[in-house]
Amino acid sequence: MKNYRSMTKLRLRLTLVGVVVSVFAAGALNVLLAFQAAEIPAAQQIAPAELVRILQSSQGEKPLMIQVGSHVLFSQAHIPGSEYIGPASSEDGLQRLRKRVANLPRSKFIVIYCGCCPWSHCPNVKPANDALHEMGFSRVKVLYLANNFGADWVDKGYPVAKD
Repeated sequence: MKNYRSMTKLRLRLTLVGVVVSVFAAGALNVLLAFQAAEIPAAQQIAPAELVRILQSSQGEKPLMIQVGSHVLFSQAHIPGSEYIGPASSEDGLQRLRKRVANLPRSKFIVIYCGCCPWSHCPNVKPANDALHEMGFSRVKVLYLANNFGADWVDKGYPVAKD
């Protein structure tokens, strides 16, 4: 009986340690992802004003615009014509992104954006950008939103759509 209790306590301790390690690892991963946007080279970024100019121009190819952030933000306001894929910080969001672009020519002009939080904390744009480049896409731009979509797009009076 004493042996059974000791084993039960040991299992409980190991389970608690496992839970703590799992929570810590998930938190550490989110922290690492949150600072990756700063690693996106300036040449792969596009400023809001430049994207507006491209969208309003009657010449040139219009990009496929994909929002890789939260659905709540997308439904509140998004760039007209953009598509919601889901947070690229999750494997599910990355799978939807890969599926959406799988049959496109690798020279397709694609703009991805999130705008959930300040650029330096965004967990979504870098994984999406990396996935598209790994698939061989050569004309991918990430919309640089220094603060968030509201401050850097909506408040500037750029075009918005709402669900």
